[in-house]
Amino acid sequence: MALERPRTVQSSIVEAGPYCRQVSGEPVVAFRAFLDGIQRTRVLGYLNGIPLIYGTIAAVVRARIDRKLVTWRSPLIERRLYVPERALPAYALDALRNHFDITDTAADSDGAVERHPIGLMERAVPLVQTDRSRLEKHLADAWCADETEPVLVDGGISGSERAAKSGLAVGAIKTHRTLYLDGDALSAVLAMPAGNRSAAFRISSARSPVVSWYLRLRDAGGHDPMWGLLRVEIAESNSLSARADEVSRWLLAERTPLALPDGRWDRMTYGVRGCEEYLRAIL
Repeated sequence: MALERPRTVQSSIVEAGPYCRQVSGEPVVAFRAFLDGIQRTRVLGYLNGIPLIYGTIAAVVRARIDRKLVTWRSPLIERRLYVPERALPAYALDALRNHFDITDTAADSDGAVERHPIGLMERAVPLVQTDRSRLEKHLADAWCADETEPVLVDGGISGSERAAKSGLAVGAIKTHRTLYLDGDALSAVLAMPAGNRSAAFRISSARSPVVSWYLRLRDAGGHDPMWGLLRVEIAESNSLSARADEVSRWLLAERTPLALPDGRWDRMTYGVRGCEEYLRAIL
């Protein structure tokens, strides 16, 4: 799968003051739960050179009760086959449908179907990701509808209109192929020390508009500039500065226990790692 091209986007800053500022107050443990998902793909075989890609997707909410993580409700798990339907013989497609739920990897193709095996595999991966996001969205919607305490979502929350408008969901983005600031603002963010955050900005291009900012969990000395850097997403707020500091304090409190031995431990909370470890254990 080809990675998204790295880019910078100049977003609208909606918080007055300097580009970066220290988070006020002491860290506070406030998240009641953590939400994350995983995905796996493997090739079951080839039919006329076409890979039959088997995808497993899952998502879970793990709630923190008495300092232990327990599963909230039930995890969501799906197993599907990802193939270009029009490229398969009718008899083969019918036989596969008797055993698998199928996602058509050529559904958005008006012309000839891609036949290169590598190209077909690359087309399948983002569809698996989309299905995983659908399960995560379902759980985020359910939590925001039925619970009253905050949940930390691994990734953005703009894909769920309910989560993007709820004060309960906080999104934490660990990877930064797109940076939503440019120029002096971006330079200030990449240089800011631990415990500092950027001014808040609005991401209006998202499916559901959200307010976002960058938060430095750990000093980047000796590492690349995005070491320990999170981008946070929350719903719009009337008291934006106070809310951004409040949520930042919650995230700073999650720096321990460390999410080791995961290689992303500098940006990952142990609760999110707990979701991933739980799903790997049951799949």
